[in-house]
Amino acid sequence: MGSGPSVGRFGVGLSKSQLNNLTEATAFLWATGIEDTFITDPWPQTGRTLDEYELTNHYERWRSDLNLMAALGVRTARYGIPWHKINPARGVWDWSWADQTLEYLLQVGIDPIVDLVHYGLPRWIDGAYLNPEFPQYMADYATRAAERFRGRIHLYTPLNEPRVTSWYCGKLGWWPPNRRGWTGFVEVMLAICRGIVRTVEALQRVDDEIVPVHVDATDLYETLDPSLQIECDRRQEIVFLALDLISGRIDDTHPLRAWLLRQGASNADLDWFLERKIELNLIGINLYPMFSRKVLSRPGGRLRMRMPYSSADIIDRLGELYWERYRVPIFISETASVGSVHRRSEWLQDSVQSVRNLRSRGVPMVGYTWWPLLALVTWAYRQGTNPPEFYLKQMGLWDLDSNLNRVETKLVQVYRDLVASGCARVGELAGAVEERMAHVS
Repeated sequence: MGSGPSVGRFGVGLSKSQLNNLTEATAFLWATGIEDTFITDPWPQTGRTLDEYELTNHYERWRSDLNLMAALGVRTARYGIPWHKINPARGVWDWSWADQTLEYLLQVGIDPIVDLVHYGLPRWIDGAYLNPEFPQYMADYATRAAERFRGRIHLYTPLNEPRVTSWYCGKLGWWPPNRRGWTGFVEVMLAICRGIVRTVEALQRVDDEIVPVHVDATDLYETLDPSLQIECDRRQEIVFLALDLISGRIDDTHPLRAWLLRQGASNADLDWFLERKIELNLIGINLYPMFSRKVLSRPGGRLRMRMPYSSADIIDRLGELYWERYRVPIFISETASVGSVHRRSEWLQDSVQSVRNLRSRGVPMVGYTWWPLLALVTWAYRQGTNPPEFYLKQMGLWDLDSNLNRVETKLVQVYRDLVASGCARVGELAGAVEERMAHVS
């Protein structure tokens, strides 16, 4: 974390009892991460899986990639560990990958926010998220990770982007367990969120100083068609569904309760979360200018959703929504633009300015993560037939060429300068420190 002199390192220094450090006026987290989508089931028509570490050659180049991270000066990184390699069969554990990478990150002065689940699960979990034992399997995995790194790593994301996971696994049917429709979405969402709750409980049984970092994709829904306003409002509420479930907010007064019941949830399902609600300490929001603005229309009577490229004011608007709803510190846990270095640079500068705007109004936007560090291979690879380089998407600080060589762009120095500036470019966090601390203590 680039920070003022009174704030220590973000990871080891940020145990649960140190959360108030986040809302000090001069504290700010600059971070990055490496795309780590893992879909272990082959697509039937192509036989392809989707393992970003394999497709970008990170399994072989992990040490040099982590050195690139360290060269940026960041003290924090979101970093995924591949559950399917650590736990390749039920009851079989191999921690060699996590040991070498996480230990190396700590050695070079970077405290990881460990990404435990990033979309995919080990193939031996039949039925994926809908396996009745999934929440226990996830909690057992988290317990072992927390025990292995007890006292050295305090930041864990139980499951990245529960809403997107539910969409691809439950609504579209592209990823296991391949459900379709809103009923499938809700079924998968409930299972995922049970897993998150059980995982948080497990992590904190091992070490009550662990901070669960809840990360989800966010969107801003809009429409110019008054007849679609109810649907638009429902979609906006669904953006917050996972966080509302795990924090026990979906009671009889919640605007989604009746809708969830119509989609197959039971009162017992929803009441389980009221009884097991967990505290939200830190929320990460993932947003991208090319994906996060959703505009609904109905040309010819059919619902259509466009994603026009957004200006950076989407950060101001979403930051306010999250702060008003949850009253806990927020950070940008993923953002980047696709395209030319110039376009990426414009988004970097504009989005950082939006973070500054929020902080000037007292909204505790406490960090910024350019994700990914490197280019990635788009998810279309799994269902496509072209060679992997066809699917490269240049979104990183470093590009990848067709041989997967890391090619430095001018963004590297720009980001390095931002990190070195601490809070200078985003400004001090305005407002009463005591009030903010009351929310996170």
